[in-house]
Amino acid sequence: MNFKGKTWKYGDNVNTDEIIPARYLNTSDPKELAKHCMEDIYTSFAKCVKKGDIIVAQENFGCGSSREHAPISIKEAGVSCIIANSFARIFYRNAINIGLPILECKEAVKDADKGDILEVDLSAGTISNLTKNKFYKSSPFPKFIQDLISAGGLMKWVSKSI
Repeated sequence: MNFKGKTWKYGDNVNTDEIIPARYLNTSDPKELAKHCMEDIYTSFAKCVKKGDIIVAQENFGCGSSREHAPISIKEAGVSCIIANSFARIFYRNAINIGLPILECKEAVKDADKGDILEVDLSAGTISNLTKNKFYKSSPFPKFIQDLISAGGLMKWVSKSI
């Protein structure tokens, strides 16, 4: 799986309430959640993000509650991948379960600026910053996790496997 998109850069400890504010959790409709994705950090994120764009963040992205609404809102908003220094454990697992690719790569995060164009090869675990002509290596997921993400998440993977 390859992704290419514009970078949206965030800092440390972006929590699930900032990703999708709790006031919108009266629905689990992905399209409705996507309309409010990241709005407490960047008001017009949902209107400005383009399909394929990539979120880059520092430490502990997705900390906070265990709700899976946060990665669902990001995926439905059109984000193809998240690259961070580290992820909160529950967010990490929720992202994989809904088929949202995530990678940890401190060097790529350090060098990326908002608006840079990144290209990710999930199978190889490589990240290219096309704007700065730099290349990074991350640890690729094992094949069964790549298959799960490629299927669109755990439920879709299970449905195909039955």
